[in-house]
Amino acid sequence: MTAQSMGQSPPTPDRSERARQATHVALAVTCLVDLFRPRVGFAAVTLLEAAGCAVSVPDGQTCCGQPAQNAGRAADAADLARRAMALYGGFDAVVVPSGSCAGTMRRHYAGFFPAGSEERAAAQDLARRTYELSEFLALRGAAVRARFDGRVTLHDSCSCRRDMGLHGEPRQMLAGVAGLELCEIADGEECCGFGGTFAVKNPDVSLNMAGSKLDAAEATQAGAVVAADLGCLLHLAGAARRQGRPLRFFHIAEVLAGQTCDAGTGIGEDGGDD
Repeated sequence: MTAQSMGQSPPTPDRSERARQATHVALAVTCLVDLFRPRVGFAAVTLLEAAGCAVSVPDGQTCCGQPAQNAGRAADAADLARRAMALYGGFDAVVVPSGSCAGTMRRHYAGFFPAGSEERAAAQDLARRTYELSEFLALRGAAVRARFDGRVTLHDSCSCRRDMGLHGEPRQMLAGVAGLELCEIADGEECCGFGGTFAVKNPDVSLNMAGSKLDAAEATQAGAVVAADLGCLLHLAGAARRQGRPLRFFHIAEVLAGQTCDAGTGIGEDGGDD
């Protein structure tokens, strides 16, 4: 199964070729992974090394700037972009286990700086080298050696689906997991209600949207929800737990790395978060 066979436009040769030829990649861990689910970062390193990459996790990582951008604090967002541009210079590729943060770096950094400036050129260079994790693995043709016995549904975050244009890539990778049956969720293009600061500013609406998403997930009869964005997963797992729903939640990196068995407790479960 390929991304193209799932209705996705073929990737540009430049991005595909860059992913295949990358030897030294930087992992941009993201704030949520660092603070709430570090095992996702370790799973990402495992996957990238298994795909033949030398992986560095540069010191000094901090927020990508998306919350500042969403809050209208353009100067703060630009400062964080400058920090990332300096931190990730020189790597063949920058891989991010989050469509949200990857989208900010790839799709929005350049707009923070004046046209024709050296900073915009540096942002555009970083954009060309930035990938969401499942996208990078799919473009690189990475093999999957994991097993997950059960039915799962994939939640496409708004950032992955709309901002990054990713749809087939995570499905292509999950198709390689032995024992995994992927069920498509109804109205999969609908937001789960997290939306970063949206969940803070509009908690009632946000929780109603989470309830609708969980209803749709349960209707698939899947036992687990998988996504590439930890923000969505934390939001949905919290709502499910408060509502007494039996669904489990995993980041796609954990599933692809085979870290859902043994000590692989799900997000929001007792002992499940680091």
